[in-house]
Amino acid sequence: MNTRMEHDTMGEIAVPADRRWGAQTQRSLEHFKIGGQRQPREIITAFAYLKEACARANAQAGKLTEEQAEAVSAACREIRAGKWDEEFPLVVWQTGSGTQTNMNVNEVIAHLAAERGVKLHPNDHVNASQSSNDTFPSALHIAAALSVAEDVIPAAERLAAAFEKLEQAYPGLIRIGRTHLQDATPLRFAQEVSGWRELVLAPVRMLKLAQTELCRLAIGGTAVGTGLNAPRGYDEMVCAQLREMTGLDFRPDENKFHALTSKDALVFAHGALKALAANLMKIANDIRWEASGPRCGMGELHIPENEPGSSIMPGKVNPTQCEAVTMVAVQVMGNDAAIGFAASQGNFQLNVFLPVSAYNFQLSARLLADVCDSFRVNCVEGITPNAERMEHNLRNSLMLVTCLTPKIGYEAAAKCAKKALQDGTTLKEAVLSLGLLTGEEFDETVRPEKMV
Repeated sequence: MNTRMEHDTMGEIAVPADRRWGAQTQRSLEHFKIGGQRQPREIITAFAYLKEACARANAQAGKLTEEQAEAVSAACREIRAGKWDEEFPLVVWQTGSGTQTNMNVNEVIAHLAAERGVKLHPNDHVNASQSSNDTFPSALHIAAALSVAEDVIPAAERLAAAFEKLEQAYPGLIRIGRTHLQDATPLRFAQEVSGWRELVLAPVRMLKLAQTELCRLAIGGTAVGTGLNAPRGYDEMVCAQLREMTGLDFRPDENKFHALTSKDALVFAHGALKALAANLMKIANDIRWEASGPRCGMGELHIPENEPGSSIMPGKVNPTQCEAVTMVAVQVMGNDAAIGFAASQGNFQLNVFLPVSAYNFQLSARLLADVCDSFRVNCVEGITPNAERMEHNLRNSLMLVTCLTPKIGYEAAAKCAKKALQDGTTLKEAVLSLGLLTGEEFDETVRPEKMV
C-alpha cells in the first residue's frame, strides 16, 4: 500500500496515499479496532453543516478570509452530498467526546481545500473558535433534529394516513371488542383503526415538542463552556447560518455548562421515539392476532401474503411485516436504555458518552422511519376485514348482555351470560329460558349498532 507521511503534535505517522484524512484519523483507526460500527452517516452530515456554519461565522468575525471560508463551505457541501463517505472510517467505540471524529472531519476538509489551492490547517482554520467538546454535542443535536424532521415524522404521518384511509373505507362495520383478552362490548372497526391512527400521531406530537430542545446547541461553549477562544456572539452567528441552511430553528443553548454535560434533550427526544416504538408494537400485535389463522385463529382480518412462511409446511404464510415492526420496537427500547445510561454520565464539565448516544439515536430513527414505510406499503395498505367472521363473533359473544343491564339488572344479566356459556346456547335462548324478557323485547334491546 502506498503511503504518505502526516504529522500532528504526537509526531509523524504513515497514512494511505489515496486518502484525504490526516494523522489523528489514522491514529484512531490504529488504536480503536473495535466492533466495526462506523460513526453514523447522519453525524458526518451534521458536522458538514456545522463546519460550514462555523466557517461563515469565523469569516464574519474576521478569523477566516472569505476564500478560506468558501473553501470550507465547498468541501462541506460535497461531504453532505455523500461524495467523500469513504473518508470517514472511524468507529463509534473511540474517545467518548468524539474528538477523533471531529478531527477526521477537520482533516478531510483541510485536504479537500488544499486540492482547490487553499491551504488550511485542521485545527487553526477548520476548527477555529471550536472544540470537540462543543462541536460533537452540537452535531449530535443537529443530526437528531434533522432525522426526526426529515425521516421519522414524515414516515409516521404517511402510516397514520394509511390507517385513516382504512378507517374511512369501513364506516359501518361492527365487531366485538376485547379487553383482558376476553370478549367485551362491540365497537366499530373504524373506531379501532382510529385508535391505531392516533397511536402513531400522538408520538409525532411528542417528537415535535422534543425538536425545540434538540435545536438548542452547545456551539460557542468551546472546551468547558466558557467560550474561550470564540468571538463574542459566535454562537448566534453559527446558529443563524444553520437556520438558513437547514430550515430548522437552531438556537444557542443559553447555558453552555449545561449543554456540554447534559444529554437530557436527547433522552427526551428518544423517549418520544420509544413511545412510537411501543405503540407500533401494540398495533402490530393487534393486527397479527386479528389476522391469525387462516382457519384456527381469530381470522377477522386479511393481510397481504408477501412470501412463503415455512420451509417445511407448504402453503403457510406468516405476518412477517408485523414481526419486523415488533423487532424494531425491541431494538429501539434497548437503544433507549443505552441513551439513558449514557446521559447519566456527564462528569464535571463534559459528557464522554457522545458517540454511543449518537449511534443509538440514529439507529432508532433510521429503523423507525424505515419500518413505518415498510409496514405501510407491505401490510397496512393491503388490510381488509373479514366481515363474515366479525359478524359471527359479534353475534356469538356473551358480552352483548351488557345492554340488558338497564332492563334486568347487573346480577340477572350476569346469570344469563353464565347460563348461556354453561349450556352452550345463545344469549337470547338463555334470557328466554329464564323468563326475563320476551323474544321481541330481547331483539329490541340487543342491537349492536346502538352499542357503539
